[in-house]
Amino acid sequence: MSKRIATKSRRPIDGQTNPRQACPCGSGKRYKACHGAPGGAPDPVVRRPFAGLAAECQLVALREFMPSATAPLPLAQPAGRDVTLATVLPTAAAAIVRPDNVALVGLQVLNHSADLSRDLGRAVSWALTAEPGSVLPTVSTSGDGEQIRLQELLTSETPLDVTVHPDFAWWIPGEEPPSGEAAASLQQANAAIMPTEAVFGTGVEAAYWVDAGDKAHLRWVRPEPEEQLLAALARLAARDELDLGGDSRFAGSFRAHGVLVPVWDLDRDQHAREWVAPAEAFAPRLAKALDSLESTPLTDAERRALRGLRGRQVTIR
Repeated sequence: MSKRIATKSRRPIDGQTNPRQACPCGSGKRYKACHGAPGGAPDPVVRRPFAGLAAECQLVALREFMPSATAPLPLAQPAGRDVTLATVLPTAAAAIVRPDNVALVGLQVLNHSADLSRDLGRAVSWALTAEPGSVLPTVSTSGDGEQIRLQELLTSETPLDVTVHPDFAWWIPGEEPPSGEAAASLQQANAAIMPTEAVFGTGVEAAYWVDAGDKAHLRWVRPEPEEQLLAALARLAARDELDLGGDSRFAGSFRAHGVLVPVWDLDRDQHAREWVAPAEAFAPRLAKALDSLESTPLTDAERRALRGLRGRQVTIR
């Protein structure tokens, strides 16, 4: 005689949502992984955290692919000290105030919340008032507490004045060479750097040349809406106008924090400054393609190119 095997009931208790069903909030997740999870649903991810800032594209570059760079923050209100934004700080700290009263806030940190702008707002607020010699290892990633965002602390129309460094020597204040553990940490960080330089010219901002070893790249963070920019790039691709001349080749694009970062493969034998003129020549071609989208829809060939470009996208989370 066969035995009955007891199974867990999938029926919800009266008045409750079945944990295996879709969450009523419409997130697409199961209830047990969303509003039914301990502590409730996580905060929704802010897709474009730096929107509204003239420095948006520079912030994305500093956050995602620049190894060693700093930029003074254009604070909206005068404060007792200046604050400098940095790609990464020692031990990937969120912020530090050195004994000499220099305040630094890091973008590449150990953990972050669903809103990078809020994280930075909290770190900057801490850096403005912390005692010299203090370190903020991480900021709170919960939705509780101070809700100030970076947009509330900066002058929105001011871009960043970014300095790209060849190493992390700026970690150590003064001219005294580091020793012991500090020297070892600095040496390890320097060894991981890929040479990076800004490519800046007329119509060219937030573009960076990087030597990745086997080849060089140009990464150009763009402020346009993603779909609009992709369509313009597809229009250029269909005309065979998407490269930067010479031995360059359009490689694809990153999707990062709500903006698109087109990437070109470049000849390593050419210095970063040799790509300024080609980038300046490309800028008006792209601007013209963007303007034409309002009056002229994509052709069949351009739509095929668009599908190809979508297949060469990588999302950075």
